[in-house]
Amino acid sequence: MVRWWRGFLERELARVRRDGRAAVMWSLRITVAATTSYLVASWLFPGTEPLLAPLTAMLVVQVTPLSLLASGLDRVVAVVAGVALAVGFAAVVPLEWWSLGVLILISITLGQFLRLRDNLVEVAISAMLVLGVGAIGAGAAAWQRITETLVGAVVGIAATLVFPPKVASSDAGRAIDGLADAVSELLTRAAEALDTMADEEPQRLSGAAREWLDDSRRITHDIPVVGAALLRAEEGRRLNVRAVRTPHVEPGLRQGLEALEHTAVAIRGLMRSVSEAAEGDWLGEDSAATVLRDLAQTFRTLAAGTDAFGELVRHEGDVQVSLSRDDITRLQEAQDGMVRARAHLDEALAQEYSADVVELYATTRATVRRLQHELALDERVRRQLRLLPPRRLPPKPTIRRRPASDWPAPTGPDDDTQALPEL
Repeated sequence: MVRWWRGFLERELARVRRDGRAAVMWSLRITVAATTSYLVASWLFPGTEPLLAPLTAMLVVQVTPLSLLASGLDRVVAVVAGVALAVGFAAVVPLEWWSLGVLILISITLGQFLRLRDNLVEVAISAMLVLGVGAIGAGAAAWQRITETLVGAVVGIAATLVFPPKVASSDAGRAIDGLADAVSELLTRAAEALDTMADEEPQRLSGAAREWLDDSRRITHDIPVVGAALLRAEEGRRLNVRAVRTPHVEPGLRQGLEALEHTAVAIRGLMRSVSEAAEGDWLGEDSAATVLRDLAQTFRTLAAGTDAFGELVRHEGDVQVSLSRDDITRLQEAQDGMVRARAHLDEALAQEYSADVVELYATTRATVRRLQHELALDERVRRQLRLLPPRRLPPKPTIRRRPASDWPAPTGPDDDTQALPEL
């Protein structure tokens, strides 16, 4: 228990040291935007409490600069649509349960028609707030609500453009490295269990293989979360003035995520093959211990390659950490280990084993070959070049030819073979 608490505190302190400054700046950005919008709205509507302005500013300032304009526009459209509906209802019907239900139904339908996405509910909220004022004060409440929303949206947009959020490439790099750590940790844990089974009880492979297969499925199910972190980093770079001085590392992160995604799927298929092979009768043979040790050694080799690749992607994507020669050397050594693992599996396939063992060896060898290709440095460079944004070449200068009527007339028999006139 003491060791668990010590590890928990160390992880939290490391997270505060790593992300503390960015979290404080993010809080200050939202606070300044909300307070400024409230002051502006109070100046426009003295004697009131325009809380809608800071609320809109807080909602708008939380998006990336690329989706900032679209989010602010969607919110304004949602509020205007809801207010217009409420003004029409307030002039005809009172506030009753049935009128409220009809208003919500029409508001949600209109929001879907306008494709307001995350701001869909804002149509119904605006309509309900204005309808609650009643028919007499509906007009004044409508214009005040629209104005407060405009003030909050403008202040939120200005705050994000003047004080843009940081480029989240380092966060995406850590998320990708976390995916690599999850795969390598699964392989290392499976390798240790295989060594223990080889020495003690090979029959335990069936239950353990099912657990490894379930863990590999969970890893692949978490890949969209890592993809969302990378997407935030890619969108956060656009229209962000803070991204001007930072290197364009997103193609490397994208290639790293794709390679690790293929790696995770390949490991999941390998665990499925181990689980199916564990149902055979070969575990009772004398050669079972040798097969389990071969699998354990191969799993360790794949774990080393996956972990080295994840760290290389994280260091290359973090603007505060420089990619060192040790990262490249470590990945190259892991690649050499995969080459030796394939050679050892080829030797094992040449021996006499049962059909289940031969199929297991063949699947393991195919997985090693797959990871060799996905985690190779030359393949990473090729994919990065394909993912780079296309460069705009300067337009070629156009050469205008003089019309034939402007050429000098021939004066002798050899004039047809003279040099062409200058262009």
